[in-house]
Amino acid sequence: MTQIVAATGNEAVANALRQVEPDVCAAYPITPQTELMQRFSSFVSDGKVKTELILVESEHSALSACIGAAAAGGRVATATSSQGLALMWEMLYIASGFRLPIVMAVVNRALSSPINIHCDHSDAMGARDSGWIQLWSENAQEAYDNTIQAFRVAEHMDIRLPVMICYDGFIISHSIERIEYLDDDVVKNFVGEYKPLYPLLDVDNPKSYGPLILPDLYMEVRRAHAEVYKNVAKVVLEVAEEFKKTSGRSYGLFESYRLDDAEIGIVILNSAAGTTKDVIDEYRDKGVKIGLLKPRLFRPFPYEEIGKALKHLKAVCVFDRADAFGGSFGPLYLDIATSLYHYRKKPVLINKIYGLGGRDYMPEHAEAVIEELIKIAKTGRVRSYKEYIGVRE
Repeated sequence: MTQIVAATGNEAVANALRQVEPDVCAAYPITPQTELMQRFSSFVSDGKVKTELILVESEHSALSACIGAAAAGGRVATATSSQGLALMWEMLYIASGFRLPIVMAVVNRALSSPINIHCDHSDAMGARDSGWIQLWSENAQEAYDNTIQAFRVAEHMDIRLPVMICYDGFIISHSIERIEYLDDDVVKNFVGEYKPLYPLLDVDNPKSYGPLILPDLYMEVRRAHAEVYKNVAKVVLEVAEEFKKTSGRSYGLFESYRLDDAEIGIVILNSAAGTTKDVIDEYRDKGVKIGLLKPRLFRPFPYEEIGKALKHLKAVCVFDRADAFGGSFGPLYLDIATSLYHYRKKPVLINKIYGLGGRDYMPEHAEAVIEELIKIAKTGRVRSYKEYIGVRE
C-alpha cells in the first residue's frame, strides 16, 4: 500500500526518517536543510518516533555526536548543507574511517564566500573523496526512496560505510511535488532491525576506536578501507532490486534516458535532469538522436558501467553545478573523462558549468548545448572544451 501526498523534498526525507526511526539523530540548523530537521523534531516531540534527538552547538558537534552514537551501537542519522558540511570536514573522515553506517541528508547549497543560500553542488563535491557513499536525487520522490535504501546500503555487513543522500536546495527541498509514501510497516520491514558491529556498549567484549597507527600499518589500513568500496555498487543494485519489489520503482547506479540508440548525449546530476529530459524529447521529435545519463551513485563512481554506457556516442556534454578552481574542468566532467579514457574510440567531451549559487537552468540552455553537440558530431570541431552557461558577460 502507498499514500499519495503533496510534499516538499525536506518533508519527504523527514518522513522517511520517521518511518526508519533511527536510535539517535544529532543535528544543527542551516538553510536549506533546517526545515528537514525541524519537521523531524516535531515527530520526536509529538511522540511519533522514539529517536533520541540531540541539539548541538554546531555541525561539527552534530557529526561528532553521531559518530559516538554509531560507535556505541546505534542506528544514526543527521542532515546538513553547505557551510555545515564544510564544518564537518574533519569528522567526515573519522566517520568513514571508523566504518560507521551513518546516514546523512545533504541539501545541496553553494559555499561561501560571498554568502549564498541557494543551490549548487559545491558542498557535496568538496566532500566527494572523504570516504562516504553518495546517492544523488533528481526529485523529492528519489530523495525519499534513496533515504530508505541508504540505511540498507550503509548497514550491509559487506559495507558498513556512511552514506550521503544529496538533493538540490530549494529546487527539491522546498518545492511541493507528488510523492508516493510507502506504509510505515513496509519501510520498517524493508530496512529491518539494526545489527550493531563492534559496539562500544558491549562491555563483555571490550574494543577501542581510533587507535594511533604509525607508518608501519597506516597504508595497509587505508588499502583495506579502499577495498571495501569495491563491494558498494553490487550492494546498491541488490538493495535497489529488492526496493523495486517493494515499491514498484526502479533504481540503478545511474539512469539512462533514450541513450541506447543516441549519437550525442548529456550527463547531468539531480533536478536539472528533469528539464533536460523534456528538451531531449522535443529534439527526438525532430529526429535528433540525443540521450541523457544521470548518475545516481556518485561515490564510489561506477567508472566501468558509465564508460560502457557512453562510449558509443559521438559527442557528450557534461554539466557541472560546481567548479573545480584550478582543476580546469568540473568534478563530474573529470570522472566521466576518466571512465572513457581507456577506450580507443570514444566521444568528444565538453564541459558546461551552470547554475552556481542557484542561477536558473532553463530549457534554452539545454537547447543551445544540444545544437552545439550536433555540430561537434558532424564536424569534429570544438569551440571550447569548457564554458560557463547562463552567466552574464
